Amino acid sequence: MSNYQSAELGKMAEIAKLEMGKVFLKETLGLTSCEISVNVVPKGFKMPFNHKHKQNEEVFIILKGEGVLTIDGDRIAVSEGSVVRIAPEAVRTIENSGEGEFQFICVQAKENSLEQYTHSDGVIC
Repeated sequence: MSNYQSAELGKMAEIAKLEMGKVFLKETLGLTSCEISVNVVPKGFKMPFNHKHKQNEEVFIILKGEGVLTIDGDRIAVSEGSVVRIAPEAVRTIENSGEGEFQFICVQAKENSLEQYTHSDGVIC
């Protein structure tokens, strides 16, 4: 068994053709600590529902385009370079508010579960 997994998602244009313009990486990479989705949505896209989570916080990392995250009724404008963390209990939705494609990565992980990170987790070999 290998100590790593890799996958080729293809070009962003291929992801855009998938249902909801989204690919999840948990199964693809055998993730055990988080869920990550890569998202490419067209002009005019709006998630068709509001939602919240039972235990996972989400971090949105905007790669391209412009959008709006609506969180507990607050509309937050986001664009390339924006990052937003959302607590599990917050009601949220996302939409493409720009004139072109909207690309982002969403990371979900159990809130308050991170114990070691960066330098405290790394070991020089």
